Amino acid sequence: MDLSVNGQTHRLPEADVPPDMPLLWVLRDVLNLTGTKFGCGVAACGACTVHVDGLAVRSCVTPVGTVQGKPVRTIEALGTATQPHALQKAWVDHQVPQCGYCQSGMLMAAADLLAKNRNPSDADIDAAITNLCRCGTYPRIREAIKTAAKLLRSGGVAA
Repeated sequence: MDLSVNGQTHRLPEADVPPDMPLLWVLRDVLNLTGTKFGCGVAACGACTVHVDGLAVRSCVTPVGTVQGKPVRTIEALGTATQPHALQKAWVDHQVPQCGYCQSGMLMAAADLLAKNRNPSDADIDAAITNLCRCGTYPRIREAIKTAAKLLRSGGVAA
């Protein structure tokens, strides 16, 4: 099976990667992309959020066989050290993370929101970001998303 992740095609050994294997475990254990986190295993917390074909999905319940032929994007491809995504810049500016465990999934969910809506209201953010943060940084997350939206609208940073 071939899998396109972060712009690279990976040939997955069929003996080791059955089509019903969760995408999360393929990313972490087969491709060694450990930025995507395991949280709950039942798609409730969002720590495992990645983009498949441009949409945020919970990779812990997404069978790898269902994403064959579709581009997968993980937190590793959201931005770079020299060109961070607007969300990454805003996350730092607003000091969003405490423990940081949920952040990769939170950022991927927020990136999906901003790809669809560059001027989200609080209600839009609350409806789109259903990820759980045990540290309770939701007010800072909301403000960081608004700041990133402004940055994206001004065209001053990467999307």
